[in-house]
Amino acid sequence: MLGKLFGKKEKKQTEAVFSPLTGKIIKMEDVPDPVFSQLMMGDGIAVEPAEGEVVAPVNGEIVQLFHTKHAVGLRSEAGLEILIHIGLETVTMNGEGFESHVQPGEKVKAGQRLITLDLELVKQKAKSTITPIVITNGELVAEMNKTKEINAVKGETILLNIQVK
Repeated sequence: MLGKLFGKKEKKQTEAVFSPLTGKIIKMEDVPDPVFSQLMMGDGIAVEPAEGEVVAPVNGEIVQLFHTKHAVGLRSEAGLEILIHIGLETVTMNGEGFESHVQPGEKVKAGQRLITLDLELVKQKAKSTITPIVITNGELVAEMNKTKEINAVKGETILLNIQVK
């Protein structure tokens, strides 16, 4: 209240979303699945993984872990809801080749291992290994800046810098 009276702007919180995977960065519009490329679930970025380990992109809490272990949802400390959808049409694998290392309700730190997967098996059985990282509650996003990098290193490369409303 005092800040408004004296003309000070309220500082908006920014949050860095690190890459949950090591691999090639793909624009969301280039993901070969209309649910993601047309931003039906939200905006974000994708990674084509070079290895089979998925780590937490932010400090936060696991809010959803699909029983097939092909996708995990997190809520960041700033309130962003982030879906990591490992590969395309991987739900049909019924969890084969995926191992979870976290449970819903668990607090996680950026870089902490969430899921490991048999990348070769996913390449054989799924449509694609491309993994969308989606901000599903876009109404909280004031501004989203996407990396210009071509390759990502899990837990090190910042994929998204988001100003939270």
